[in-house]
Amino acid sequence: MSDALDRGTLRAYTNARVGLRRTGTSLATSELLDMALCLAEARDAVHAELSVVSLRRQLEELGPRIFSVRSAAGGRGEYLRRPDLGRRLSADSRAALEREPTPGPTRAVSGAPDLVVVVADGLSAVAVERHAVPVLAALLPMLGGWAFGPAVIAEQARVAIGDEIGEVLGAAATLLLIGERPGLSSPDSLGAYITWAPRVGRTDAERNCISNIRPEGLGYAAAAGKIAGYLAQARRLQLTGVALKEESELLEG
Repeated sequence: MSDALDRGTLRAYTNARVGLRRTGTSLATSELLDMALCLAEARDAVHAELSVVSLRRQLEELGPRIFSVRSAAGGRGEYLRRPDLGRRLSADSRAALEREPTPGPTRAVSGAPDLVVVVADGLSAVAVERHAVPVLAALLPMLGGWAFGPAVIAEQARVAIGDEIGEVLGAAATLLLIGERPGLSSPDSLGAYITWAPRVGRTDAERNCISNIRPEGLGYAAAAGKIAGYLAQARRLQLTGVALKEESELLEG
């Protein structure tokens, strides 16, 4: 088998940088230029600001009430330098959430929602803008038995901000969709984090993650099916995290 055929075979299965073309002992110029482009796309994704107005309009078309919050980070620069600030709500945002009226038309009778969906920019606002709405469009019809709180758009946010949001709103569970750290082949990868009984101080071992959601990775329908499976298991077992195993038949397909 020729080297060219080996490259083609390998690259048909992965976007990783395998089988790169060479000129003598050096990489071909086209490969270097492609790497520089991907690096620039990843850097841009990290620094990009979330288009809240556009995202809010798209989410409203799916039906839920929308609430916008910000983390304690004052801006993108501080967010990148201080991960801890991205894990907590700003004082103003927390106060506004605490004033959220109950109950609403999609809330449980008690006023406490079964599920709060949080859409957060994370380290790739591009990923959120491209993939969050299609994932939710595929997922929401699968969750007919759940009472929803408002959908929350969170800016300058890290994963753990969902714990505080869920705690303030009294949610049984949170689903947080967030832009993942960009790679050289994936500047727009979306992650989904599911946490049962959210509260400040939860650890990553107490939540479940579905990663690499995008057309080139885990497709929208498949991701929605996995999320629905995790949520069903979480409600049945009253937990998430390392004790909730993906090999369950509810998570297949």
